[in-house]
This record gives sequence, structure tokens and C-alpha cells, in this order.
Amino acid sequence: MIYWAPLFHFYQPPTQTFHILKKVCDESYRPLIKVLQSYPYAKATINMNAVLTEMLWEHGQSAVIKGLQELARRGQIEFTGSGKYHPILPLIPAEEAERQIRRNHLTNRHFFGQVYSPRGFFPPEMSYSRDILPPIAESGHEWIILSGIACTSKWPMNVIHEVETDGEKMAVLFRDDILSNKISFQSINGAGFIQHLKQLHNGQGNIYVITAMDAETFGHHIQNWEKLFLAEVYEALEPGGTMFDNLPVQKPVAEQHLGLFSFGSKANDIEIVTISQLLDLFPRGPVVQPRTSSWSTSQQDLDHNNPFPLWQDKDNVVHQMQWEHQSLCHGLLEKSLRLADNPQSQQFANIARGLFDPSLHSCQFWWASKKPWWDINMVSHGLVQQEEVILNAFRAIKLSGCSEEDKRNAYYQVIITRDIRTKIRERLMWD
Repeated sequence: MIYWAPLFHFYQPPTQTFHILKKVCDESYRPLIKVLQSYPYAKATINMNAVLTEMLWEHGQSAVIKGLQELARRGQIEFTGSGKYHPILPLIPAEEAERQIRRNHLTNRHFFGQVYSPRGFFPPEMSYSRDILPPIAESGHEWIILSGIACTSKWPMNVIHEVETDGEKMAVLFRDDILSNKISFQSINGAGFIQHLKQLHNGQGNIYVITAMDAETFGHHIQNWEKLFLAEVYEALEPGGTMFDNLPVQKPVAEQHLGLFSFGSKANDIEIVTISQLLDLFPRGPVVQPRTSSWSTSQQDLDHNNPFPLWQDKDNVVHQMQWEHQSLCHGLLEKSLRLADNPQSQQFANIARGLFDPSLHSCQFWWASKKPWWDINMVSHGLVQQEEVILNAFRAIKLSGCSEEDKRNAYYQVIITRDIRTKIRERLMWD
């Protein structure tokens, strides 16, 4: 038997406009949910970063939340944990990573209710280093999903490897990067996908394959891909059915698309499962030490000791300045929380604390990568968010009863951040 476990990653940055959010919902999220509803035997693992859950509620798109909630009640999907504002967890302070994981759970549990009970964890961008394991394990997750390039052992298809942290073991699963990217970039159709799975099996015993990609791939990045690919694959894998034969009229598969496929054979040797189901189906393998990497890391990046090229490229000057700015911002925040000693100063420190969480989102760095994309406004939005943290943090320090020397030193840091922002914006205007 071949067990296929698809994962769909739902995320929009906190700086996203309502217009784009609605467009993504109309083109991708609702159609994707409709496909899953149309095939009751179809399964999927869903990562929903809680910043998106909140935005959907605030902007009148709660039907997406309710649709996923109902699919979870039916047992068709499972949710994963993550970081609320989609930060690159290995690149932020440990206490901030822990806070992002905790807030993601609390927010999603509030909106989805009891059906939000994740066993697994999806690190944003599948960005991984050993440093992120303790807060993931401590928050009760049983497994973590990583990019295939992180795998340092023989490729696991019939065992599930483990990682160890503080004497505790956690399952680690790896997505098939090549196959996932073929789907994401429309380089394979449904027939080719199923044939690929069968070739991987090649008469072996039970094996599993995990694909993972942005949910927005279906319908937003690639128009109608939820029908042209996903619905047709789900159709082919109907238990006891035949591939693309005798399709019920109600199913959301356009008749003209069926010419892509020539199968008439039984599909009983492929079963769709959630990732957590794999833990019950396959034995545990050895403890491994995955590579520090992301799902956008290449072997060339690893060879150059550049594991997060789209977010902290060692050759990208803007990236370097962005992270320096964020580090100073975090330092001022911590100082304000420590020094605030009266109601007025505590009020501003608390505002700074709340504003810092969304300022960690990954998109501001991704859009500064120039690999190949570049968006000066997304980079600038991130700076504005951090600037507001700095404003409130310094105001808290200024209103506190701390020494004049502490206030003066804090202001020197404010001046440095101002200089860094100016240099970044110069780059944005002239590069």
C-alpha cells in the first residue's frame, strides 16, 4: 500500500491588504475547501497560521474558518501547530519563538474550538535548527515536518525517524521536495502524479509519501489547479473505485479535463491519510540530526553555509541591516518591559510588546531577497511596524523612574535604529 499525506499551508502576512485577502479567499481557500467537502474520503493536514485566522474573522471571511472547522469535525483534516505571525523561528530569540508558538495555539483554539488539537508542528517555511525543538516539544507536539533537504539519512519511506531534545524523542517527517515542487509549479498532472507514486512503490511493502505546499497554489497561484490537479487525483483515489471512470455528475471535475488521463485501473493500492495517521501505520526509525535548512534551501546554499537564503542571506546587505534593526528593536522592548514601573510607562511597554509580535513576520525578509522577487513596500511595512515598537518602547522608558543614564542609552539605540532605517530605505530607492 502507498500512503499519500498531503499538507496545505495557509498564510497571509499581517500587512496584507483586504483586497488581496479577499482575492485569495475567492480564488483559493473557498474552492479548496469545496474540493475537500466533495470527496468525503479525502484527507489533508492543514497548517493555518493564526494571524490569518484572525484576519479572516476580522474581514468577514469567517466562512473559511467554518469550512475548515467542519472538515476537522468530519475527520478529513487535522491541524498543525506553528508560529502565529509566521516568523523564521531559528532566527528569532528563543523566548519569542516560544511566545509565537503559544499564541498560535491560543488564537486558533479560540476560533476553531476543540477540533483544533494539533499533534504535529509546521515551522514557518519549514525553517529548522535544533534550537527550535525545545519549545515545540514542551508545547506537546508529537511530530515535526521538515523539508526533504534537511534529511541526513537514507530517505525514509517505510519508517519514521526521530529527533531528540532534552532526553525526549519526537517524530520527524520529511516532505518530498521534488514531487511537491512539481505540483506547485504545474510540472506534473494528476496522471503523472499517480504514476510517480506507483513507480516509487514498485512492488515494495507499505510506503508513504508526503507532499507539502502553500494552499494558495491551488486557484490563486495557478488558476483552477484545485480542479485540474487536486480534485482529479482525489477522484482517482476513491476507495474501491476506478481511476477517472464513471464519474458522478456532482463531483467538481470538469468533463473536458478528463482527456488528460488514460487510467482505468483500480486505485486501491493508494490511500490518502493525514500525517498523524502515518505515526500509527509505520514503525519508528533511528534518531537523526536534520540539517539546518528551509523548504527553499538548495544544496548549493548548504555548501555555502547559507541555510536561510530568502530570509537571512549572508551576501544580502539589506537582510543584514533588517536583522540588526530587529535586534535593536527587541533590545529596546525588553528594556522597556524591565524598566516600566508606573501605570503610564507600563501602558506604553505593553503596547510595544503587542506590536512586536506581528513585526517578526517573515515576508519583509522574503521580499528583500531578490531571489528573484523584490518589493520595496513589503520591506518598508516591516520597518514601520518595528518603528512603532521602538516609539512605544522608548516612551515607556522615558516615562519610567529609571536613571537618566538608562534613558540616554536607550535614546542612543533609537538614533541607531533611525540610521539603519534610513540606510535601508536608501537601498530601496536606488537598488
